[in-house]
Amino acid sequence: MPGTRLDLDRIRAARRVIGREFLETPQFGCEPLGRRLGCGVGIKLETANPVRSFKGRGTDLVASGLASASSDGGGRAAVCASAGNLGFALAWSGRRRGLDVTVVASRSAVAAKLDRIRALGAELELVDGDFEAARDRAVEIARERGIRLVEDSLDLETCEGAATIGLELADGRSAFDAVLIALGGGAMATGVGHVLKALRPEVEVICVQPAGAPAMTRSWHERRVVTTDSMDTIADGVAGRFPIPEVLDDLLQVADDAVLVREESIVAGMRLLLRDAGLVAEPSAALGVAALLEDPDRFAGRRVVTIVCGSNVDADAYHRWVGPARLTAP
Repeated sequence: MPGTRLDLDRIRAARRVIGREFLETPQFGCEPLGRRLGCGVGIKLETANPVRSFKGRGTDLVASGLASASSDGGGRAAVCASAGNLGFALAWSGRRRGLDVTVVASRSAVAAKLDRIRALGAELELVDGDFEAARDRAVEIARERGIRLVEDSLDLETCEGAATIGLELADGRSAFDAVLIALGGGAMATGVGHVLKALRPEVEVICVQPAGAPAMTRSWHERRVVTTDSMDTIADGVAGRFPIPEVLDDLLQVADDAVLVREESIVAGMRLLLRDAGLVAEPSAALGVAALLEDPDRFAGRRVVTIVCGSNVDADAYHRWVGPARLTAP
């Protein structure tokens, strides 16, 4: 059993709390993509839900706990910093559970994500700077108002909620020998990795991050927290400069490798997911396909699952990146 903060029994219990709309998401083989990439490609689709990303698994767990605590006199409010997806998911789960939610985001965040947060009735505060500036402001708000600060990847609910993806992958219905997981703060990578190392230890857990936001990958390779001064990537959902030490400790226990991919490979991955799988994927969700494109020899003839983790993307930007892609017949 991996020596992490996570617990397999709690992860199994989480499935009884998380809304059904986020569970048992589609998983299927994509033969056109596999033929193009020279390996068996399975897709675990985490976009067919109300928040269009895997984040709802964790925020539903957070919101459930807050709602339960409020019945015992606890607070019914929470704040988070977000590049968009976590805030969208927390706003949705909070509205469902009757919580007041505040989201802090950078003014440069994807406008479509911010609009969806507002539409759910959450309070949205925008700050200058990047995600780290939003995180600092969220900490201030939590302290000033005395409300719950939801910190993605640091809070176990976000990791163990995401880990339920691993339970679905490990159920034995599909054969695969490697899984490609987008790496940002680390909630999905540590959660899914923990479950697979416990239940399917033969599966290689490979984390993928943009070369333009490499902090967690560098930290994994050097086995210590490595920060960066800046970020430059279209994959906003995984862009961070300051890895969380506790999360890195978990990642070191469950990841077999962490790799970086170029921006052009991310765009190519988005294009292939549209053409060969009929899927709109945000840049972070195409990282797995980008890794297959950049290292075909490593994956040749293997059976690989990639988690398509989000589809919250600005339409104009998406069309600029993908171009006039046409859907191909399977």
